[in-house]
Amino acid sequence: MRIRFAGRTDIGKQRDHNEDAILVMEGYRTMVVADGLGGHSSGHIASSLCVSTLADFFSVTVDADATWPFPYNEALTEEENYLQTGLRLANRRIFDRSLLAMNDFGMGTTCVGAMFTRSARRVSIAHVGDSRAYRLRAGKLDQLTRDHSLVSDALHAAPWMTTEEVSRMPSNVITRALGIREDVLVDLYNEPTQVGDVYILCSDGLTGVVGDAEITSVIAAGEDLKDVANELVDRANAYGGPDNITVSVAKIDSHGPEGVPRARPSDAGLEPTDPGEDDSG
Repeated sequence: MRIRFAGRTDIGKQRDHNEDAILVMEGYRTMVVADGLGGHSSGHIASSLCVSTLADFFSVTVDADATWPFPYNEALTEEENYLQTGLRLANRRIFDRSLLAMNDFGMGTTCVGAMFTRSARRVSIAHVGDSRAYRLRAGKLDQLTRDHSLVSDALHAAPWMTTEEVSRMPSNVITRALGIREDVLVDLYNEPTQVGDVYILCSDGLTGVVGDAEITSVIAAGEDLKDVANELVDRANAYGGPDNITVSVAKIDSHGPEGVPRARPSDAGLEPTDPGEDDSG
């Protein structure tokens, strides 16, 4: 199996600058979406630091002698280790930067990332905040992440809450983000993939105005992933584009290179040109 990627970020119709950031690293089978917190200082700096830190971390750890900033967790898959460590490192860099100038104090960003195995038979997803990951499989769209927001946390703790009770709560309060504290808890998710699966990462500039049914129809109707990403952003803008909009998509195709065994990152680093596989982790 193989993976195709595409993505787009857009300022939207009502913001004067883009606080979102996107990163697609096909060689590492990885995509990332970050959404700087608009209610905090320097949100665009935080999201840019997030994706640049992840890009640097992935490229540096190709070196077999590279030192990881946090211990390798044997209970996690290789891909989960990369995502979790990368996000924790990004969190630390954003937090440290926020202490250097009053204008940057309190800045933060949400982030969601997906990394596939070399065989494309499994995917790991990591996220902090309310940027989301979805999977479209056999015509059904499923949200794979749970928002770290006041409303989501309340519903998770008290699912019996009524619609009226939920409506009284502020909908834009984020309870977890990169850069707010010295360390951060990263949520992880791992699953096997199937041929035809489409994985979507996005900021709330998309999901705040485009519903699941419309997202599903756009993805199902498009074979070219660039067209899919562009159409999703255009739909959000057609509804007024009240926020920055960022979308990254990946599709699992049936044909791809046969795999050979791979080494774990602490032994040989992440090798983007090696088509090998080992999905037992």
